[in-house]
Amino acid sequence: MTSLNSHGIRFAFGTLTVLPVRVTRWDRTAARAGMLCAPLAGLVVGLLAAVPGVLLLLLGSGPLLAAVASAAVPAVLTRGLHLDGLADTADGLGSGKPADDALRIMKQSDIGPFGVITLLFVLLAQVAALHQLYGRGWAYGAVAAAVAAVTARLALTLASRRGVPPARPQGLGAAVAGTVTVRGAVAVGVVVVAGCAGAGALLGGYGALRHALAALAALGAAQLLLRHCVRRFGGVTGDVFGALAETAATTALVALTIG
Repeated sequence: MTSLNSHGIRFAFGTLTVLPVRVTRWDRTAARAGMLCAPLAGLVVGLLAAVPGVLLLLLGSGPLLAAVASAAVPAVLTRGLHLDGLADTADGLGSGKPADDALRIMKQSDIGPFGVITLLFVLLAQVAALHQLYGRGWAYGAVAAAVAAVTARLALTLASRRGVPPARPQGLGAAVAGTVTVRGAVAVGVVVVAGCAGAGALLGGYGALRHALAALAALGAAQLLLRHCVRRFGGVTGDVFGALAETAATTALVALTIG
């Protein structure tokens, strides 16, 4: 079990980040462990995203530049793969074509108008939300960056549960689709949402409730997108996973600005 956990952590960090972690095992068992560990990779990404934002804010740069820095770090730590997946998924969904043609559009290297527009507004929403949160104080922005990143990777864990088919026989989607048991996905989800609530409690007031609801809202938005993609494409792909992560992260950040 210890060895499997080690392989799972390597799988999560090796496939979901650019951190120098070598994937030593690539099979369905390791993929299941890896997707269960995905929120851990998200926590590291979120904490690293918070560091430059907090430093810039404390140095007097203002909340806008801090927000830009915190939004940029996750893109760097994933080589922009999640954003690329979001753009490709938007192009596939926006094409209105049958599944096979839409999947072919998503595999093309260029980005179409739907992808460009989606990227623009998603990044604007992330920066705007972080700007408002950093404006409340460095702790609000830092916790939000961590919660958004963790919740984004939890959305991938839930999308890897059994019953969600792959849209293609190859690729990351096929490697992880259906590997996680429903019970395992729910257990990880409960732990992550509780952790988000605990982080929010550090901010006082209704912080615990606000951060738990933000995480649940993010997961709800990701699940709606997942259902739509499965209906349109016949399953999930690596691009869909990227779109789910960005959707969940953006929803969490926006939800934290409300109230």
